[in-house]
Formats: sequence, structure tokens, C-alpha cells
Amino acid sequence: MSKRKQSTASGGFLGTVERVGNKLPDPAVLFIALLFIVWVLSWLLSYVTFDVVDPRSNEALIVKNLLSGSAFTEFLSVMVTNFSHFHPVGVVLVAMLGIGVAEHTGFINTAIRALLNVTPAKLLTPMVIMVGIVSHAAVDAGYVLVIPLGGVIFYAAGRHPLAGIAAAFAGVSGGFSANFVPSSLDPLLQGLSQAGAQILDPTVVLNPLNNYFFTTASSVLIIGLGWYLTDKVVEPRLLSTEVDGNAEDLPEMHDLQGHERAGLRWALISMVVGLVLLFGTAIPDGSPWRAPDGDLTTGAAPMMRSIVSLIFLLFLVPGIVYGIAAGTMKSSKDMIDGMTHSMHSMAYYLVIMFFISQFVYAFGQSNLGVLLALQGAAFLKALAMPSVVTIVGIILLTAVVNIFVGSASGKWGLLAPIFVPMLMSLGISPDLTQAAYRVGDSSTNIITPLMPYFPLVVVYCQRYVKGTGIGTVTAMMLPYSMWFLLTWTIFLIIYYMIGLPLGIQASYTYP
Repeated sequence: MSKRKQSTASGGFLGTVERVGNKLPDPAVLFIALLFIVWVLSWLLSYVTFDVVDPRSNEALIVKNLLSGSAFTEFLSVMVTNFSHFHPVGVVLVAMLGIGVAEHTGFINTAIRALLNVTPAKLLTPMVIMVGIVSHAAVDAGYVLVIPLGGVIFYAAGRHPLAGIAAAFAGVSGGFSANFVPSSLDPLLQGLSQAGAQILDPTVVLNPLNNYFFTTASSVLIIGLGWYLTDKVVEPRLLSTEVDGNAEDLPEMHDLQGHERAGLRWALISMVVGLVLLFGTAIPDGSPWRAPDGDLTTGAAPMMRSIVSLIFLLFLVPGIVYGIAAGTMKSSKDMIDGMTHSMHSMAYYLVIMFFISQFVYAFGQSNLGVLLALQGAAFLKALAMPSVVTIVGIILLTAVVNIFVGSASGKWGLLAPIFVPMLMSLGISPDLTQAAYRVGDSSTNIITPLMPYFPLVVVYCQRYVKGTGIGTVTAMMLPYSMWFLLTWTIFLIIYYMIGLPLGIQASYTYP
């Protein structure tokens, strides 16, 4: 490590953040510790009488001792079902099976390169950011594909390659919750929000696309703001930074090959045909996609209950068609290999989800979540703050926590059981609380060295500028982070005050 990198990592604000963050346990271990804390607190507080009425039963709220013999044996007996029936697990894995095939055959890779190849020079920046946002559909594909390609195409166009990497990083990670294409993140967060809401009201059911309209509008905001910051703020500051990477090692942007073009053409045709069939069969009044009352967007409508399955097919079918047409899929084994590879990448996610599911169960059974929500709501009510101020507070708190805990599912698994029921008690819907979380969670992703892919971005930059360190990348991304946080927060508040729809079957108030 160079002297410059050592000083960056060891001193100042960034050094403090890195040292403190490195002392935190792994997210999975963190939830194990929280589970033990819930057990101990439930035992201690079970002897305390609280002057709080449980809104579910209209009786005095009692904290249940989870360390009693009956409670502990019950916990062990439902441990498997806690995990296997935990909502985020199934929906994310099903979506990833289809996405895995599309990645394995090369459909996603080729589609992204095609978008970038046909982009006019003056629209290079917004296209890179947009592709970064769209790449969320393939989970981590943006980090390993779009970010390095951002540097490649900027360098090939005669622009500073680090500006291309910055623009791509801003789209992939800074705009993580801004997307107009449904992804596995939507059902993941919705499932955790629903689990948190059901601590207070077991009848609450949220739609996986409960923030879809807001995230779609947010993508326009992030693309426009990222475009301005890249071209007017970030790249001008980088012009004095010499590109001193080894010329023979600098990557080149290759045109699509003939077999890739053929595969992409047929894959897109299959995708369009599928969407036409879907909407064509959904339009008639007697469509089987509709609920018994004829509604297409209620929770009882098969269309809404099939969203995750439709995402699965949206990537599976074009992925297979691409593989066959491009020759990258030789047999059915390639399809299974793609699914298997995607499941390999989800191993760590499953480990975290196992412990989150046990924590959520214990937190709910103990009534600590309800107690904290009701007491927190009473405190906020006593402060008499407007709902807008409360929402801003959730955004800022999430942004700070995100610097130290990078996992979106890990953070929301921890915060949803507290924030969602607490704000429900104040009349704020789980849909709005989740939207506020998404804003705070995305904005500071790009300035924390504790984000798992941050070191990879440093390596990408070092291909062009050898002296790049953590401080270099953080300073480069800081304008995006601060302006995203400020502007996106204001955007959500205006969006809320106007009353624009957050998503499908979403609301701003509870009940």
C-alpha cells in the first residue's frame, strides 16, 4: 500500500469511519447478538407493568418472557418455519432463478453493451447512469459490469475514465432505490416492511410494487442530477488528474459480434411478445388475471399475486431465447447451470435471512416491538412534530446507519420492526416509511468504504490512475452523495405533499 493510501485510511473522518465500521460484527452475527438481547430484555421487562394498551387486543400490553420453558421450546419448534416461511426468502430466490439464466447466457451483458454502443456522445453520461440504474434488476451485475464499462466508454470517447466510473457508480449504487424496472429489491424490502407492520396489525398486506411509481419518478431525478454533477462538477475537477495507467492494460470497448446481435434481437422480440400477451390477456373484463370483482390491482388479483413469478419469466424466457440464438446455450444443462450459479451467489443472503427471520419472530412474540412502537409514537406525539419532519428524520438516520452497515436487507431487517409500527401508530403508512428508508439507504452507499463493492471500485480506478486510493474515490463520489440525499429528500416531501401515488396499492396514511 502506498504512503498516500495509508494516510487516507488512517486519519481524518474517513479513517474514523473505517475503524469504527471494522469493529462492527458481520450482519449475520449482529442479528445473533440482537436475538440474545431480545431474549434477555423480554425476561427483564416481563416483570415490569406498563401503562400501555395493546391496540390489537385493547388490553394492557405485557412483555412475554421468551426465556420461559414454554416460550423457548416453542421457539425451537418453529425455527424451521420461521425461515422457510419468511416472506423475503422465497420471492427473492424465485426472481433470482430467472435473472441467473439471463446472466449466464449473456443476455444481460449484451443488452447493456448494446445500449451503451448506440448512445450519442452528448448523451453518454445520462445513458451510463440509466444503465447503472437498470442493472439493479440483475442485483450485483452493475458492480461487476456497468461500473468498469463506464470507465471504458468514457476513455474511448476521449473523456476522463474516472468520470465514467463515477457516473456508473452513482447510478448503480447511489441510485440503488431509483428504478423503473422491477427488481428483487422490491419484494425484499416489501417483505421486511410487511413483517414489521404485522407486529402491530397482523392483517396488513403490502404489494411488492408499493413504491414503484415513486422509484420510477426518482430514476428521472437521479439521472438528471447525476448528469449535471458528472459533467459540471466531478469531471472538471478530474481534468487535472493524469491518466497514468499502463497503455497496454487499458481496456477497449468492443462492438457486438454477429451472434450477439442475433441473440439480442430474438431475445427482445420474445420479451415484447410476452408483454403483449400479458397485457392483452389482462385487458378483458373477464380476464383470469383479475380479482373476482374485476379489479386488476387489488391484492386478490392473480396479476398482483404473480408479480414475482412474472419477473422470473421476464428474464428466464429472453435469457433462454438469447442463449439459443447466440449459441451460448448448448443444452438444458446451461439453463440449470445459470440458476445454480445465481443460487451460489445468494448463499450469504440466505445465512443473513435465517437469523433475521428468527430475530423478527422473537421481536414480535416478545411484544418489545409493539412496546417500542407505542412508546416511540407517544414520544413523537408529545413533540408534536409534523409528519414531514418525522419522515426527514427517518431518512437522515438511515443515511447515517448506512455508512456503518452496508447490507440493505440487514439494515431494513433491523429497522423495519421499529420504524414501521412506530410510524403506523402516528398514522404514517408502511409504504411511506419504506420510501423514506430507500432514500436514506441509497444516498450514502457511494461514500462508505465499508460497502462490500467499494474496494472493487478503487481497483477499477487504479487501472487508469495508479495512485487512486479510498480517499480519492470518496472525494469523487461525495458531491453525488450529498446532493442525492438533499434533493431526493426534498423530492419525496414534495411528492408526499402533492399526494402523487407511491406505488400499487400504496397509501400515505394508516389505517
